[in-house]
Amino acid sequence: MADRRATLDHALPSSRPPRGLRRLGRWRLDDLSGLTGLRHGVHEAVTGEVGRSRAPRRTADQVALLVSELATNALRHGRAPAVVELGTDGVAFVLDVADHDTATPPVVAGSRAPGDGGFGLMIARRLADDVGWYATRTTKHVWAVVAPR
Repeated sequence: MADRRATLDHALPSSRPPRGLRRLGRWRLDDLSGLTGLRHGVHEAVTGEVGRSRAPRRTADQVALLVSELATNALRHGRAPAVVELGTDGVAFVLDVADHDTATPPVVAGSRAPGDGGFGLMIARRLADDVGWYATRTTKHVWAVVAPR
């Protein structure tokens, strides 16, 4: 079964996120116990920015769910700590979630039964306008862009 599953999974495209962003926040997570605080912090940062940009309030919920999926992946499939940065270009929001496992590229799950896991990046691709990843010498980054609608 594992061999069949591997043929159905596919790599996330490698690319860099947009540049020239204003940073709205930065968080460090050593384990999954920090997810609640991360979600609240990201939601609050987006809500504050949404008030200025007149974007729909649901954008904060969307970005908070997205950061939860990406940070969970970083902690479960990468190496802690995970470092999350949230930025904006004044319109869209960009999440960048880094972990310290540069040897393992992120993979989007193929067909799986519910409960088998591996759907974090699939969910991220549905929530975000764009998703990609890149690696530096010491960190692997998965990033996502959400433009309010």
